[in-house]
Amino acid sequence: MGHTDGPLMYSYTRPHADKSRSSQLQTCPPNTHDNLNIALGAIRVLGLELIERELKPHLDTVMTSIKEGRKGAAEQVVISGILPILALSLRNRGPLTLLTAKLVAELTKESVVRKGFGDAGLVTALLSILTSADQELLFHAVRAISRMSYNSSKLQELLLRQGAMPRLVAILLRFPEKEALEEVCLQALCNLSGISVAEEAGMVWERGLSVRPGESVFHGVSPHTCGFASSVTLVRVCRWASGQYASTLRFSSAAPPLSGFSMGTSAPLVGSRSLASEVVRVCLS
Repeated sequence: MGHTDGPLMYSYTRPHADKSRSSQLQTCPPNTHDNLNIALGAIRVLGLELIERELKPHLDTVMTSIKEGRKGAAEQVVISGILPILALSLRNRGPLTLLTAKLVAELTKESVVRKGFGDAGLVTALLSILTSADQELLFHAVRAISRMSYNSSKLQELLLRQGAMPRLVAILLRFPEKEALEEVCLQALCNLSGISVAEEAGMVWERGLSVRPGESVFHGVSPHTCGFASSVTLVRVCRWASGQYASTLRFSSAAPPLSGFSMGTSAPLVGSRSLASEVVRVCLS
């Protein structure tokens, strides 16, 4: 796993003779080949001052380790204590915000890391950037929220309580022609509502016919391996007034009954969950 025999030692120095020079991080690790540990330690030291230029290569190193599925990498991230620093970077809205959002989205794949998101402030940090106009930043933030809430009632409750639902609906209505952003928002809405939609399920979304002003309708079909639809999800979102949004999700499946849903006498499994109670006032800046 690449663990070292002892704790890493880091010293942070700022040259006084040449103030134009960037801050420098001097590392004194027992094992100089352990790049992930060095990167995590550097982020922990440099991150408090948000020294972007020097932070970037270390964030890249962590990203590579997580994406490659390096054994023990997720545990090292948790132990390192860098999650609050990632939250700070997201809230800072600086040059590294996008890279940090990509890294957080990758980290949400790891259950051991997700457990610490609430205490680290990453939930509120992610929600704070959902009013951004940067579509790529929104995509990765929403993907992180979708992955966080997948099959996690605790994180679903936290995100709903913090106002995630109306912010996601607002994004859908603000960017109606952006397919990738639209799909990840719909997936996040489903996961937040308890209708778990895995990324590998291959859910295909299409716009439906709307009969009400200000309403958007989406049909999602999860194809079966034999070519038949195994589940259908209907999402209706609308804007009631300035800053007020509502969402209703309906789910049907030919699969065995799921807990919390009811079986009709002559129809496939159908569940309906209205999220109008989650409507809150959101200020979009």
